Amino acid sequence: MAKPVIITCAPTGGIHTPTMSEYLPITPTEIAQASIEAAQAGAAIIHLHARNPQTGKPDARPELFQEFLPRIKQSCDAVLNITTGGGLGMTREQRLHAALRTSPEMASMNMGSMNFGIFPMLDKYKDWKHAWEPEFLAMTKDFIFRNTFSDIEYSLRELGDGHGTRFEFECYDLGHLYNLAWVMDQGWIKPPFFVQMVFGILGGVGADFDNLVHMHTIAEKLFGDDYEWSVLAAGRHQIPFTTQAALLGGNLRVGMEDSLYIGPGEKAKSSAEQVRKIRSIVENLGRTIATPDEVRKRLHLKGADQVAF
Repeated sequence: MAKPVIITCAPTGGIHTPTMSEYLPITPTEIAQASIEAAQAGAAIIHLHARNPQTGKPDARPELFQEFLPRIKQSCDAVLNITTGGGLGMTREQRLHAALRTSPEMASMNMGSMNFGIFPMLDKYKDWKHAWEPEFLAMTKDFIFRNTFSDIEYSLRELGDGHGTRFEFECYDLGHLYNLAWVMDQGWIKPPFFVQMVFGILGGVGADFDNLVHMHTIAEKLFGDDYEWSVLAAGRHQIPFTTQAALLGGNLRVGMEDSLYIGPGEKAKSSAEQVRKIRSIVENLGRTIATPDEVRKRLHLKGADQVAF
């Protein structure tokens, strides 16, 4: 029988900008509240970024994370997963700073360098709240999101070996699965692996259901019983792709990092709204929702009492 579905929620991310939605969490208080509501709605893992409270720009300073992490931990038992992707254009050290300071149960890990094009969103907006927003989007036309083998090894040694943190391995293309398999073969990581397949980012694998099925097929060949798999998809593909993952026996991620909408032309007022929607779909498909304690057992996490917040 299929295991209970692990719902991950990413409430703010580092891609969308304040102009795009008045509901996007920006301040530590807003991020904390969005996370707690998502956990109450059924998300077992919360994937977290921080933003500058005044401008909304992605911000990797550990002190910002420390403003919301304890609040979330005190209010729910969700697994808190800290980004190491940070914001586009940050250095490796900036991207790792918050996770190394807070020693979380989980952190994200991008499994390959890639073009990461969000510049097409420039055409959708005219009146920007902040000057940094169009500049941030435009620079991605000539930008490579760096995740070399050296970067990956460094992060796994420093954060994984050094802190006992385990990872959400984000795979934006087929080659990233093979990168993860190579890393596994080197003995840098031990199972079980949590593989997050990402669809619909310009520069990565397209949001086509055939791609989802093929990546799942290859992951099964590469990792067998040694992994858990999850799916996220950008924009309008969010709900269809996560539903398909549930149908195939996998896990899923929603949240305003990945989509600002709850339906065609209708902005989501919160990530919790997206969690409730996909939870309803999953339960109507006859599957159950994993609790945080179940996730900790399935992913061999160190426990919330072993973090530094």
